[in-house]
Amino acid sequence: MPTKKTSEHLLSDTIFCIVDLETTGASASTGNAITEIGAVKVKGGDVIGEFETFVNPKIPLPEYITDLTGITDEMLEDAPTITEIFNSFLEFIEEGVKRDEKIVMVAHNAPFDLSFLKVAAESVKTPWPNYSVLDTVQLARKTVDKYEVGNYKLGNLANYFNTEVSPTHRALDDAKTTVEILHRLIERLGTFEIYTWQALEKFLRIKN
Repeated sequence: MPTKKTSEHLLSDTIFCIVDLETTGASASTGNAITEIGAVKVKGGDVIGEFETFVNPKIPLPEYITDLTGITDEMLEDAPTITEIFNSFLEFIEEGVKRDEKIVMVAHNAPFDLSFLKVAAESVKTPWPNYSVLDTVQLARKTVDKYEVGNYKLGNLANYFNTEVSPTHRALDDAKTTVEILHRLIERLGTFEIYTWQALEKFLRIKN
């Protein structure tokens, strides 16, 4: 393995915060809101923290969302609002992180989750930190041939990699599933001689 350059961050030293959200609908820009946050922080393959909370969206859940997730209005009634919980979530991300350590936010279909988090940040008048972002869908497309998996949905990748945790459309379970998938995808990066975050960013920019 190559030695780390001063300005580079080894993947093994990077703190990955894997997040999954449940929401009232598909788009943050049309008034939908977060109903559940699940997040897992990992470093060097080890879990160093977990975060889980319901969030009261202050609007009724559509029936199809309850059917999909099992989450009901009654389960959210006494949950904190995003205003009450958002700063605690940011504190979880930053907790225990040293000044020279790099944080990368990870999600499966990251634009979806990040769009809701950024709208939430705006709603509580808190700037969303300029974290690097890794989308495991994008990484899977670069490292797993489509014929192997059919498509890159979380459930398909979980079946392909035989993860211990299966996705359930509940935030923490799906975040834990994504952790396992992330680790398996990072293992594959060794065949491309990619060991740093900077090399991974460059790799993801290359068009197939």
